[in-house]
Amino acid sequence: MDGIAVLVEAFSRVPDAARRAVRGLTPEQLVAAPAEGANTIGWLVWHLARGQDAQIADVAGTEQVYLSSAWAARFGLGPDPDDTGYGHDPAAVRAVRPESADALLDYLDAVHAATLTYLGTLDDADLDRVVDDAWDPPVTLGVRLVSIVDDDVQHVGQAGYVRGLLGA
Repeated sequence: MDGIAVLVEAFSRVPDAARRAVRGLTPEQLVAAPAEGANTIGWLVWHLARGQDAQIADVAGTEQVYLSSAWAARFGLGPDPDDTGYGHDPAAVRAVRPESADALLDYLDAVHAATLTYLGTLDDADLDRVVDDAWDPPVTLGVRLVSIVDDDVQHVGQAGYVRGLLGA
């Protein structure tokens, strides 16, 4: 198995895990925090999709999926390309209000499709390309892609955990 196939496999596990975390939840359950100031299931899944969307669009040189349709409105937000959830305080977390579990999954599916399209343009040699030289050592495309999927897996696991805490 080559590196691109491994990445496709890793990214492809995220939507299924997200389905398990949000399937059947009401809009109220999606925005319920297990404790004051904690992240909600809706925010966690929105954030993992937003982070993946923004970072894949950046390395692919394409428009974010979030901006290509009325996705932001489905989460009670404006179409800010820089709003991915990084640095959100509790008030900003509460402002993410998915209209439904389907809204989260539809957006994640669209991001996943864009990710697979991009990965399909790559070969293993592309993974060594430097995409950010502001770090020491510079960040390669391979490292960036692993970082994105690692973040996704952590957040989708957190969403599943929060679902359990809510007894849903």
